[in-house]
Amino acid sequence: MKKYTQETVVGIFVVVGLFAIAYMTVKLGNVGFLGENSYSLYAKFSTVTGLRTGNPVNMLGLEIGRVESFKMDQDNQVAVVELKINNGIKIYDDAIASIKTEGLIGDKFISIDAGGSGDLLKNGDIITDTESPTDIMDLVSKYAFGDVGGEKK
Repeated sequence: MKKYTQETVVGIFVVVGLFAIAYMTVKLGNVGFLGENSYSLYAKFSTVTGLRTGNPVNMLGLEIGRVESFKMDQDNQVAVVELKINNGIKIYDDAIASIKTEGLIGDKFISIDAGGSGDLLKNGDIITDTESPTDIMDLVSKYAFGDVGGEKK
């Protein structure tokens, strides 16, 4: 009788452990499990150097979504970035999307100034006003070789 009690306890422990692993996989992996809780917006940048899928999208210093994917629009020579924005976040059509860096050489993220004087963006809409990242190495080389003001002596 004790043998079956011990096996039952071990079985319950294993099932609880599997549920815990599944929960952590969904939470840490940013995987939607029971329906989608976000919507897609697109932003066009002249360059997306250093930006990767999974990088955060921030607004007012808070994470509101993630970078989902990249495409290249060869007709207009721009990179199109798909952003997954959490439901309930209001972004207007006069919003500005900028690629920023955390710290001096940290990871890239997209910062959004939500705007507020236009219409709300819906699933699949495009953020038209964007700012590409500043190339730190280009700035350092300009400073090192004396071309900061743009004039040659």
